[in-house]
Amino acid sequence: METTRQNKIARLIQKELSDIFQRQTQATRGVIVSVSVCRISPDMSVCRAYLSIFPSERAEEICANINANVREIRYEIGQRMRFQLRIIPELRFFVDDSLDYAENIDKILNEK
Repeated sequence: METTRQNKIARLIQKELSDIFQRQTQATRGVIVSVSVCRISPDMSVCRAYLSIFPSERAEEICANINANVREIRYEIGQRMRFQLRIIPELRFFVDDSLDYAENIDKILNEK
């Protein structure tokens, strides 16, 4: 069960990450990266961000690229949130495939 502080920090990080990815993906045509959920550990040291990536065929490649550049992203988050957080949590990114999963289930149900 997450505390109110964890939820507030997670929402703030999600908002900032969304803004960062929106600005970076404007340069690349045909790619959309959105942050679906952020979960932060109870000690506020690790933040797990789940990314919804379109097109889903390139999701693993894009997520690997984002994880390779996690230091720069954490630095930018630190610059934006320096007056709200004393310590910026370590960021970990994962692909959120819940939309693909739901679409697959819907397709299976419609076949019968």
